Amino acid sequence: MHFIVYAKDKPGALEIRKTNREAHLAFLKQEAAVKVCIAGPLLSDDGQMMIGSTLIVEADNLGAVKDWLKNDPYAKAGLTGELNLHPYIWAIGKP
Repeated sequence: MHFIVYAKDKPGALEIRKTNREAHLAFLKQEAAVKVCIAGPLLSDDGQMMIGSTLIVEADNLGAVKDWLKNDPYAKAGLTGELNLHPYIWAIGKP
């Protein structure tokens, strides 16, 4: 099953994002029970600043996604201010 992960950073947390970005990207690339299908940063309205992340992942269930996210360097560093997780049906454009 696929899931959308929509995470917005805490206000003023750009330095936390920058400091942990390489570790976060390495985490997303690791073999795990959760497979990352697509990932990228959310940008501010002017497109100049990263303000969050959106992922489409594949996992057996929502609990597996929640457990996996706890180990993300961004989560461990306290970057996330708002987190939304939803099951997702990939109707168009699936690789």
